[in-house]
Amino acid sequence: MARLPYLDLADLKEEDRELLKRPINLYRILVHSPEAARRFSAMGSWIRYGTALNPRLREMAILQVGYMARAPYEWSHHVKISHDFGVTDDDIRAIIAESSGETSALPELDRTVLRLARDMSEEIDGRAEDVAAVREAFGEEHLVDLVLTIAFYSAVVRFLGTFAIDVEGEYQPYLDQFPLPSR
Repeated sequence: MARLPYLDLADLKEEDRELLKRPINLYRILVHSPEAARRFSAMGSWIRYGTALNPRLREMAILQVGYMARAPYEWSHHVKISHDFGVTDDDIRAIIAESSGETSALPELDRTVLRLARDMSEEIDGRAEDVAAVREAFGEEHLVDLVLTIAFYSAVVRFLGTFAIDVEGEYQPYLDQFPLPSR
């Protein structure tokens, strides 16, 4: 159960109602601070639609963060979202395998992106060799965008966990198909 009440359109001032055009539980908690919700949404939209990152690798990095944090909300939402950006069920199984220390059949660059996301999730910073490999493969702009994406979603999972935001029923099948390990 969430640690704040979920707000609905009727709870908001007229000028803030657009913040719930997508009334998922995350936003229903965020709108307790409308300006924070606006800034949060701007960054999230830039990550999804504004960066030049490969969208499949972006989603895999986000999934990796959610998996490492054992964040059911983040994981379930991005399992669904990631399919729209070319992530396959085999990719998701590979993320799970790589998280357990197994080596998957993913290309080396994919594995490097996942390792960077795991390291940033666990140790705060990424390994120099992984940063260098991503920089060499994509350039500096993409590297910055990737690191900011991982950092942003690392903050998101902490927000979700602190407020104990519930997974909406329509996302439960994604958790059932790809369960998170217990804490």
